[in-house]
Amino acid sequence: MTQIENARKGHITPEMEEVARIEDIDIKKLIKGLANGNIVIPCNINRESTPCAVGDGLSTKINANVGSSSEIEDIDNEIEKAIVAVQHGAHAVMDLSTGNHLKQIRKSILEAIDVPVGTVPIYEAGVAARLREKTIIDMTEDDMFHAIENQAKEGVDFMTLHCGITRDTVNKLISAKRIMGVVSRGGAFLASWIKHNEQENPLYKNYDYLLEIAYEYDITISLGDGLRPGCLSDATDIPQIQELIILGDLVQKARDADVQCMVEGPGHVPMDQIAANMKIQKTICKGAPFYVLGPIVTDMAPGYDHITSAIGGAIAAFSGANFLCYVTPSEHLSIPGLEEVKEGVIASKIAAQAADVAKGLNYAWENERKMSHARRNFDWEKQFELSFDSEKPKKFRKNCSVEEDDMCSMCGEYCALRLARDDF
Repeated sequence: MTQIENARKGHITPEMEEVARIEDIDIKKLIKGLANGNIVIPCNINRESTPCAVGDGLSTKINANVGSSSEIEDIDNEIEKAIVAVQHGAHAVMDLSTGNHLKQIRKSILEAIDVPVGTVPIYEAGVAARLREKTIIDMTEDDMFHAIENQAKEGVDFMTLHCGITRDTVNKLISAKRIMGVVSRGGAFLASWIKHNEQENPLYKNYDYLLEIAYEYDITISLGDGLRPGCLSDATDIPQIQELIILGDLVQKARDADVQCMVEGPGHVPMDQIAANMKIQKTICKGAPFYVLGPIVTDMAPGYDHITSAIGGAIAAFSGANFLCYVTPSEHLSIPGLEEVKEGVIASKIAAQAADVAKGLNYAWENERKMSHARRNFDWEKQFELSFDSEKPKKFRKNCSVEEDDMCSMCGEYCALRLARDDF
């Protein structure tokens, strides 16, 4: 049985017990959230990993994307990036490989890390067509479903599936006059396939079959936002909302089939529209866990999009998003390296912590209090231990020219805390 089916029958699984312990949440509350679909625990029956729950009432989770491209394929480097992401706090990792050796990379990542692993199976279908010396529009329905089922058998825990792109939405997109058009890679695969083949999206048309596969392996379906906006000017437009309405219907069908399901959200959104986007999704998709990329709040900072996305991510998580997909400094520019992966994860951790504090989560406030006491006591080692990145503050402290433990070179002997600590 799937996690949602077990919850509905009142069965407590080992994964539920572990999540309740990690989250310090009453297990009855957790079971209720799982049963109604507001919480998911991505955990394929063919793979063991540390359970991670995503949804309302829980800490904000972070996903890190890794994977090869058709231009750069270094298997060892992608595995190392996945490991680095987890070491710095990613709760899940998605392998978005599109190189010829994507199967080998996926298998190695599944073995190398102990967190849920996600994929986008349509990429493998596209690569399969390319290896036959065909193009993306020559993918077959068999290519798509073979990729989904094979990855399910391998142990993939959650899959981004762009089921909400239909012939109707593609036709309306053409007249939408967007600046950026389609920026989702999986969305572009399917939109182009639909347009050129003049057929319905196989993932939408055969959604019941898709649910059968997901049920068999307890795959958590992550309904992809194939028509998400790729720039601020396109945010919250008609194609985005039309796709979301379709996804709302698909969420209900997944729940009716005892399949775990979450929904993916927009990537480029002005700050004043973020809260509304979260509210719209939670309403239309009946409280399904919301997984957002960023969102990026300005398009003016290439090279710093880990910062623009952290700003948006904090607002989104406070407003209802449950799962933040990191953005690295190299977003839109190049495939990220190890340092970019680290910076992307830490930026998302900052956003998640800020949101969880604002939501009043006990664990978040406990860590803030510990850090406050460490700062008051000039306990540098404790500060390093609590920091999201312990190495950078250690480096700054080491380069500090002050020998005394109870000051730094910013204020020196005029440190306010040092001067007044005995008085207040």
